[in-house]
Amino acid sequence: MTDAFPADRNGTGPPPDPAGPVLDALGDPTRRRLLGLLRDGERTVADLTAALPVTQSAVSQHLRVLRDAGLVSDRPDGRRRYYRVDRDGLSAVRAYVDAFWDDVLEAFAAYAESPASHDPEDPR
Repeated sequence: MTDAFPADRNGTGPPPDPAGPVLDALGDPTRRRLLGLLRDGERTVADLTAALPVTQSAVSQHLRVLRDAGLVSDRPDGRRRYYRVDRDGLSAVRAYVDAFWDDVLEAFAAYAESPASHDPEDPR
């Protein structure tokens, strides 16, 4: 079986993907919904559970995945924990998407600067 990614020149494989754990965590619709609920500020597990059709245990497990991916952080306050979006955790996803956007912009600039882009007879 071959790897999905070719090995680099040193044979060590692809570089680590910093966006991978974040994208994996965001692959679940419940976790995306939790992140959306936390967008406006801190909330407890009980608050989040009341807003979702899942158990408190499931909410806690989803929050653990989001925390491990660096997307949420929490702070204790007595017997409660308050969760909030960790905006720094979104930087890996932004960098991942920006890399594609940079490629698109570079391709557009190359096309716009090419002589063929100015030729009205060119069917492109």
